[in-house]
Amino acid sequence: MELFTDWHTWQQTEPELRRLLPAATCDAVGDAVTFALRFHGDQKRPTGAPYGEHLLEALEVLVRGAGVSDQDVLCAAVLHDVVEDTPCTIGGVRAAFGDRVADMVGWVTKPDTEEGADKKAVKEAYLKSLAGAPDDAILVKLADRASNVQTLRNLRPSKQREYYAQTVAYIVPLAASRGWWALWYVSWEEAHRDLA
Repeated sequence: MELFTDWHTWQQTEPELRRLLPAATCDAVGDAVTFALRFHGDQKRPTGAPYGEHLLEALEVLVRGAGVSDQDVLCAAVLHDVVEDTPCTIGGVRAAFGDRVADMVGWVTKPDTEEGADKKAVKEAYLKSLAGAPDDAILVKLADRASNVQTLRNLRPSKQREYYAQTVAYIVPLAASRGWWALWYVSWEEAHRDLA
């Protein structure tokens, strides 16, 4: 299973990105990184890593793994958690990056859980809804989840099993007909089959 964990900071990411993509695309992605990091601030991932590392890993999966060069998809990948996990709104994303990026971010933003609602059921309904998402939003979700699950072993065992089951049920089918993604997720599933 190939890992995408080399791009930890924008300073590490930018030189390689500039070798791989047009300058205008790199500039736009750099703006998205600045925007996202301003909102995420010093947030940490469940593993304790700075939040920005996850955003850059999703970007790395898209660019180095899947060979995606679509500027809007790359910006949306960097911004994918900004509405869900910070005070930023979809309107703020739309004003800064346009309709297409905002729509992708909207698709991959988990809805708020109403008080008293079953959190797990809400999350599973959201994951199920992704089957109807546009292709570009699915690419963002596949990259987001790839970043999360490539280091699944860093989580506590019960969380590993829960996340594995969700990924196999809802995300692997999204990858199935998508070339490189299908192969990556098959190799990931094989490496983690003990969690089934």
